[in-house]
Amino acid sequence: MQEVQMARLESLLGYRFRRQQLLQEALVHPSYVNENPAQVTDNQRLEFLGDAVLDLVFAEELFRRFPDAQEGQLTRWRAQIVCTEALAAVAMQLRLGEALVMGRGEEASGGRQKPSNLAAALEALVAALYLDSGLEAVRSTMLPLFEDRLAAVTAHRGPTDPRTQLQELTQGRLGITPVYRLVAERGPDHARTFVVQVLVDGEVWGEGEGHSKQAAAHAAARQALQRFGGLRASE
Repeated sequence: MQEVQMARLESLLGYRFRRQQLLQEALVHPSYVNENPAQVTDNQRLEFLGDAVLDLVFAEELFRRFPDAQEGQLTRWRAQIVCTEALAAVAMQLRLGEALVMGRGEEASGGRQKPSNLAAALEALVAALYLDSGLEAVRSTMLPLFEDRLAAVTAHRGPTDPRTQLQELTQGRLGITPVYRLVAERGPDHARTFVVQVLVDGEVWGEGEGHSKQAAAHAAARQALQRFGGLRASE
């Protein structure tokens, strides 16, 4: 049955693996190994590699297509293109969920439809393609699948405020929404100064001051973006 799923997946990709064991490994969810100790390999190592390969492929593609775009904009676009939601959508096109080998408990809990599982499996598949035939195989198979997403993400090229930029980056790359908190107020009522911190996953990433809470939050987000790499320090 698994051979049939693998053949169907290769047909949808338009690519035939020379090393079938790479494709097999890409489709093994960690839950299967947990329930079947004889199976010693799951797709997590491939997932790690595939994440980096996708980042490179889309960084290169955006760099080539948009020679006038700045670093911050290119980074935001890439984060939106390879976010969990987008990866899961492409995985659904390839019916990857049907091909996954997973434990009974994970399957019973709807594991074949979970965006996190689908995104991880797609990253593992990308790594398998890369190890089998190199970057060109990844480009030729993946870029067409992401073309609609790439076009939609890059359609808007106007300026974006720092808070929106930070939220796009952290949600796209980390699956986390930033949290802002007011930590201090200083000065007389007519010249009040506010101090706001922005936290990502409970850790302070930036702090800013301003004569309004909104201005302070924007300053905090800008500092966080410099740490994240979403903006040049001079921006």
